[in-house]
Amino acid sequence: MNLPLPITMLLSAGAGSGDGGYEIYLNRSGINTIDIPREKIQSEPGAGLLLKFLNRGAPIHITATTSNAGMFTDFFHENMYIVDEAILSIPIRNDCGEGAFEIEIIAGYGAVKAALPVSVISLQHTRLKVQEEYPLQPVAHGRPHLLMVTMGIGLILYCGWIYTDIAFLNIAAFIILIVGALFTWYRQR
Repeated sequence: MNLPLPITMLLSAGAGSGDGGYEIYLNRSGINTIDIPREKIQSEPGAGLLLKFLNRGAPIHITATTSNAGMFTDFFHENMYIVDEAILSIPIRNDCGEGAFEIEIIAGYGAVKAALPVSVISLQHTRLKVQEEYPLQPVAHGRPHLLMVTMGIGLILYCGWIYTDIAFLNIAAFIILIVGALFTWYRQR
């Protein structure tokens, strides 16, 4: 049986819609142009790198190749004919270490070439550092803050003014809130 598409294209087309992958635009800014993503391309050992090729012009023939990725992936070379869009899935080995490699994308029969740097980073190490730096809950000190105390007294005086209609309670609540805010403001300096 002769398949019309390469095997990797068939497998990656059934893998999903390419969510979480990186989009590479073809023919967007001109004929045979390759617009690679501006963000850093990162992958994790044991995960797959999804490249979604989006064609914005006439159908195009491209070649994706890696020459220095032998210790990260078994992927080496793929020829693709892209009418609208296609997904290329590059598996990353489980037992590889951290490092980097490049994917070269060639269009226009060798006239246009773009290099896509890929960093293989173990994301578990970076997640642990974030959890160590930021505590989950703030550390409580022994007594309540003076601003909170003045806010509580001001609230009680304000509620008393609403129920009793004594104007002095409203003025006292306002003055206590202003004094508490100013004391807290100048204490920070």
